[in-house]
Amino acid sequence: MRTIWKGAISFGLVNIPVKLFPAVENKSVKFNYLHKECHSPVNYKKICPVCNREVSQDEIVRGFEYEKGRFVILNEEDLDNLPSQTTKTVDIIDFVDLAEIDPIYFSKPYFLAPSEGGQKAYHLLKEAMKQTGKIAVAKVTIRSTENLVCLRVYENSLMMETMYYPDEIRSMQSLPELNTDISLHENEIKMANQLINNLSGSFDPKKYKSDYRESLMKLIEAKVAGEQIEIPPAAHQGNVVDLMEALKASIKATEEKAPQKKPRAKKKMA
Repeated sequence: MRTIWKGAISFGLVNIPVKLFPAVENKSVKFNYLHKECHSPVNYKKICPVCNREVSQDEIVRGFEYEKGRFVILNEEDLDNLPSQTTKTVDIIDFVDLAEIDPIYFSKPYFLAPSEGGQKAYHLLKEAMKQTGKIAVAKVTIRSTENLVCLRVYENSLMMETMYYPDEIRSMQSLPELNTDISLHENEIKMANQLINNLSGSFDPKKYKSDYRESLMKLIEAKVAGEQIEIPPAAHQGNVVDLMEALKASIKATEEKAPQKKPRAKKKMA
């Protein structure tokens, strides 16, 4: 993997040299847009609608739209004068329990690996975090952007995950659909719980896959090979009107998947 950042973890008075690597990759199938007539890739140009011509990169400036159609211009000097953390350090602020952080705050994970001379301190921090069960909340500047991050133990490594700031999390109060009073019958709750129990099990990430992506790649491979493609019609699914009947049908269909309870041992008569 290619290193995308080099710096150090600031841990008290200890600096641990580290390197950053992407921990995930997006495997969504990407398409190029082609001209239907000649199948040539379509180019995208930056066109000024007032001057009616293409503009080059050195003619473009940053503008913040503070009102509709009104912009304030920011140049490089403006940005250079802003207070920022110029040193390449992951500054640990707090150690907290992972359970205290809602998953909505997590954005993108990266692997942190020790650089030369940082192996012992790196593994010391990792082992201490593993034994205490804590994760670290920190700040780091990457590509001129200040990020809120957390460091946590992942298998035999430290993982750094970028996080959203609290003011970036949208409030549910803006969803009027959630502000309704719904009356739930006790039997409905009981059957819903039973359905969840029937479908419960251990998390095994290997069993999850993208059926759509696999089908799409088979279609692409077949077209490359020049094969004729036939796609079966999708099955029609009617609207479920009766919630109780839907729950009963779902429970019946999932009873075979439900974990089997061990029979209780019979007590011996004295």
